[in-house]
Amino acid sequence: MFDPTIFDNLKVAFENQLYDLDNLDGLIRITGRTDRLEMSVMSREFAIRFELAAAPGIFAEIRLEASLADLAAEILELKGESPGCALRIGFGMTGVRAETDCEKIGQILQEIWPGIPLVQTLSRVYGQASDVYDNAAELRFGRKINEEQMQDISELITHALRTLEELTINLHQL
Repeated sequence: MFDPTIFDNLKVAFENQLYDLDNLDGLIRITGRTDRLEMSVMSREFAIRFELAAAPGIFAEIRLEASLADLAAEILELKGESPGCALRIGFGMTGVRAETDCEKIGQILQEIWPGIPLVQTLSRVYGQASDVYDNAAELRFGRKINEEQMQDISELITHALRTLEELTINLHQL
């Protein structure tokens, strides 16, 4: 019989709550989903992307990653190992002005997610307006998560929704 891994259990927990917010509550709209087994390094990756139903345009993405070492430590029950998954949460938006918007985006994310390292990556298509970019803001959690953090998933999703709301409000005012 199949015994689900930490990765599988966390993935299902995120899916259940987010699909309920989409299908039952109509609060969000899921716009993308990735569930990948990377055969070259035997790792797993899951990502689910969503936006506020009432204010599309800025998206959030929750990403879980489990390496071969994490999966092996769990399946083989290796002593002294702490299997789990890496968690990253990203937010994407277009039409960002580097000089003014990135600082405000950073302030919003640091206020809602204090102490979590933030990386903002700007990109644009060559030949298009030089002062307007796409912004991928990613929060990188410094530790692995496992089933002990299962009860925190609702709060994490609530924070992601609040972030989308704040970014929507503040980017229209910039």
